[in-house]
Amino acid sequence: MITLNIDGKKLKAKGEQTILEVARENGIDIPTLCYHENLAPYGACRLCIVEIFKNGRSRLVTSCLYPVEEGLEVKTNSSRVINNRKMIMELLLARCSKNKAIKELASSMGVEQPSFKSEYLEDEDCILCGLCVRACEQVVERSAISLVNRGVKREVAPPFLEPSPSCIGCGSCSYVCPTGAIKMEDREDTRILCARNWKKEFKLQKCKVCGNYWAPEEQVEYMRKKANLTLDFFNVCPNCR
Repeated sequence: MITLNIDGKKLKAKGEQTILEVARENGIDIPTLCYHENLAPYGACRLCIVEIFKNGRSRLVTSCLYPVEEGLEVKTNSSRVINNRKMIMELLLARCSKNKAIKELASSMGVEQPSFKSEYLEDEDCILCGLCVRACEQVVERSAISLVNRGVKREVAPPFLEPSPSCIGCGSCSYVCPTGAIKMEDREDTRILCARNWKKEFKLQKCKVCGNYWAPEEQVEYMRKKANLTLDFFNVCPNCR
């Protein structure tokens, strides 16, 4: 076990843990937008920055990526941390000026208006956190979407902005999106997944017992093949099985 100090508290941690993991285990709040406990950390949003003190010097690091060290001193709410977080929040607010989730988070940090001129569309909701891309790649193992282009043109998109044949309609991208940039809706026997620059529809599987539509046929077939199950295994929904 490793001993470190976070905000004046001496805490125990396992060697493979990050500062963010240890802080959350001990009820210390560090804001994040691009972090999910079931995905590899990415450090995109930078909101989880903390100040560490080591060898008589201090610096800012992303707590979701920085591993704990013996005797490490960490401050999660120093004036340096708070000022930098506000600057990051202003940049996010300038990008997604009308997004409810971003506006609420910014307001909680005392940021009401960005100091920067926005170069983005007024309806922009995507903060390029990469959660959707990582969920599709690491959990679903499909890689149907990715981060493309550079600068202000960078975006999440399927290849050539066309409906990806790799997408099975599971909705993992929509579930993990912190800003609602990827939307999912089930309309009777059809599921619709869409973002600002792409859209795909899926026919839903119907349960032979209750008659409810419960999952995209493409997702069902993918799960059946992956688990090597019989053709009729998913004819019944989980609630009726």
